[in-house]
Amino acid sequence: MLNGPTATGMTESAPRRRELLIVDLEATCWERREHRPERMEIIEIGAVLVDPARPGDRLELQTFVRPAACPVLSEFCKALTSIRQEDVDRAPPFPDALEGLLAWLGGDPSSVRLASWGYYDVRQLLQDCARHGLEYPFRDDHFNVKTFAAEGLSTRPMGLAKSLRRCGLELQGTHHRGLDDARNIWRVLEHVTGGDLSGIVGPGSPSP
Repeated sequence: MLNGPTATGMTESAPRRRELLIVDLEATCWERREHRPERMEIIEIGAVLVDPARPGDRLELQTFVRPAACPVLSEFCKALTSIRQEDVDRAPPFPDALEGLLAWLGGDPSSVRLASWGYYDVRQLLQDCARHGLEYPFRDDHFNVKTFAAEGLSTRPMGLAKSLRRCGLELQGTHHRGLDDARNIWRVLEHVTGGDLSGIVGPGSPSP
């Protein structure tokens, strides 16, 4: 079941213009000697939707996803993410979770620019779409917050936790959880841009 959307200082409504969709995905994983990227499947989607005209107003979405090929989570995965087996057992499969995400976006994924920390999330989305015979729904203009933040902070690209510290911010929530990481990605981006997303998704205009 989709847990959301929830809002921070904003009434719930479908987005009407292009906004920034910050996504963080968690996926099945194993210890190094057993890990194979091609086996990975999404098990959680966390998303923060930012209106460029009102960056202080954000919508959020979180859903667990039931993996198909490897439905039993490894002990390594459960320890890394804090996601429990029962969380994914009762979750929708990927096609339904993706459909729910797109419905939350008003059925028009072209209305957002997809953003994430690095390229992993895009590759994982592409992989899961291919696995289930689905068309990848987003435009080909993914925004890499990791490299953008590194340029803004005059440093090399680094992990999210280190980037937060570089900004003088503490990690909030639980690392390697979808919604918490998406929120923290936004905090880094907000710090670097001062909340001005006009150069990323355009100035936008407030909803009436």
